[in-house]
Amino acid sequence: MVSMTHSENPLSADNQQERLAYWIVGFTDGEGTFSVSLNRNSTTTTGYQVFPEFVVTQGAKSLAALKMIQDYFECGKIYENRRYDNHKESLYRFVVRSFSDLTTTIIPFFQKHQLQTAKQNDFKKFCEVVELMKERKHLNMVGVETIRKIINQMNRRAKILRH
Repeated sequence: MVSMTHSENPLSADNQQERLAYWIVGFTDGEGTFSVSLNRNSTTTTGYQVFPEFVVTQGAKSLAALKMIQDYFECGKIYENRRYDNHKESLYRFVVRSFSDLTTTIIPFFQKHQLQTAKQNDFKKFCEVVELMKERKHLNMVGVETIRKIINQMNRRAKILRH
């Protein structure tokens, strides 16, 4: 008789968690974004505020999928976006904006479980911005300009946020 180790057992909790992790990666490849917004804010030293966020979007019929992702990460919030177009259901967004949650949960997860699409490039650029923020570079104009250049390379954007 052959004995199975814990990870070889397809029903083990470890195996199920790993399968869920790869499901989340696939879901994010299809429906997620890593984005950084640079907003004018006259109350900051530079006049700009940097907002990194991780978002996964789904229609109301698939809200349970977003709740599974939220439960897995144990952070973030789900927001409803009511639709007024030709769709018959609201859109929901799972959003992680907390810098702490991004740096301790989301980024390490996607470093371990890599995305398989072009979103991996956006993730790398997202990480660059978060690292600059950790180094507090977003608090001076040279850093803001560096972040602006990185943002302009993300999410297949044309040039944005010009002076």
